Amino acid sequence: MAHQQFASCIEACNTCAAECDHCTVACLEEDNPKPLARCIALDIDCAQICRTASAYMARGSEQVAAVCALCADMCDACAEECEKHPMEHCKRCAKACRSCAEECRRMTQQMLQVTTTSASAQPAH
Repeated sequence: MAHQQFASCIEACNTCAAECDHCTVACLEEDNPKPLARCIALDIDCAQICRTASAYMARGSEQVAAVCALCADMCDACAEECEKHPMEHCKRCAKACRSCAEECRRMTQQMLQVTTTSASAQPAH
């Protein structure tokens, strides 16, 4: 039942991926998309890592904390870039990215605390 433990983080990742996909397409549809190339690239990367993190959480992977830490960093980078642009789609994407980064960091901290607690509770050999 790992997916229930991570429900809010999975939802944030899925929402972020969808907003990044929307932002990608909307940027490409702008009159002059060339100045948005970095935004588009980060949107694509962010959407992919968000989907990957969501899948790791759904499976209860032992590597979930590492993937979610990377996801949080990617979301921050994407949000930072989107915040440079005045378009509404970029603002919505940045907001979703910030929310996802926060959820991923919270979840990662919880996982690290559980791992630390579990490791210290095991008897020495």
